Order: sequence, then structure tokens, then C-alpha cells
Amino acid sequence: MLTALDGPSGLETARKERPSLILLDLMLPGMNGKDICRALKSNPLTQSIPILILTAKAEEMDRVIGFELGADDYVTKPFSPRELVLRVKAILRRKEIPQEEKSIRIGDLLIDIERHQVILKEDPVELTSTEFKLLVELVSKRGRVQTRENLLNRVWGYTYEGYARTVDTHIRRLREKLGSAGDDIETIRGLGYRFREKEE
Repeated sequence: MLTALDGPSGLETARKERPSLILLDLMLPGMNGKDICRALKSNPLTQSIPILILTAKAEEMDRVIGFELGADDYVTKPFSPRELVLRVKAILRRKEIPQEEKSIRIGDLLIDIERHQVILKEDPVELTSTEFKLLVELVSKRGRVQTRENLLNRVWGYTYEGYARTVDTHIRRLREKLGSAGDDIETIRGLGYRFREKEE
């Protein structure tokens, strides 16, 4: 395990070592965690590294900002070591997507599961690991409603009361990144979400 006590050294360490996962405290000297997250997700060498944000800020807006910057999960202090370990394990499991289908094509959208790539009209779509897993989960069950609780469990690996808004935030970001294809992600009021089923 690698550690860094300030923002700039943490960013440099992440760029050089490219760890499997980054635990990022938002309150760091030298450079705040949000700027670090933004820098990591804008760099092709580090943008696929999952980021778990640690912070004392529990306000919803702080969580939303963290997710919009590309963070995969968010834990507020104080937290139990057990919860943190469970979150880390859940994030790492997201990379292990079942290879039932090597790729999925729906209209102009191509999801290459083996290469962990999404192509829309021949243009690549940059998704975080969580957004990719969420898209695969919805598309692989297209035509069927997925509740927020089920998506939390399948994509994030846990179901905690009060975290359903996490799903909403990621769905919104996914729709924005997918452009016109994002319209196929339907909101089913009072239940959850469904990827529209189309004729092959």
C-alpha cells in the first residue's frame, strides 16, 4: 500500500504507480481532493483507476460533486474500518464483470466488455468504472425494470438506506455522456430505471 501526506505528492504517486484503487481524502494540504480527482480522471493514464473519496463533509452537494468528478464511491467520517473494507472490496469487484457477452450492440451504441470500452457512432465514450458497470447492468437486462436498491447491490456491492440518490447521480451522468443514446435509459417513477428494449 502506498501513502501520500499531501495533494501534489499523492497525485504524482498515482501517476507513477497507477494503483488498483485510490483512497482520496478531500481535505489535503497543498492541493484539495477535488482537484486531484479532476486531474486523475482527465489523464488517460489514470482515468480508469477507481477512486473512493473520504471526507468529513456529509452534505449531498459534496457527494454529488465528488461523483461528477468521477469518484466511484464516497465515505463520510467517522466511518468504521469494516465499512471501508467492504466498500473497497465492492469497488474492486466491479471490474470483474461476468463475460456472458463479449460485446453488446444496440443501435449506434457498442459496449465492448472485454476491452472495457463504449463506442457511440464510432466515437469513444469515456466512462468511469462504476458508470461502465452500471451501463452493462442496465443493458444486459434491457426491457426489465431495475430498482435503485438492486442497482446499488449489483453495481456498488451494498445496499444502505439513504444511498439510493447515488444511483440517481450516476444515471444522470451516464445519460449526459451517452448523448442521444442516454434517452434509452428510462426512469420508472417510484421503482427505478430501465434500458429501453429495441428490436434487433
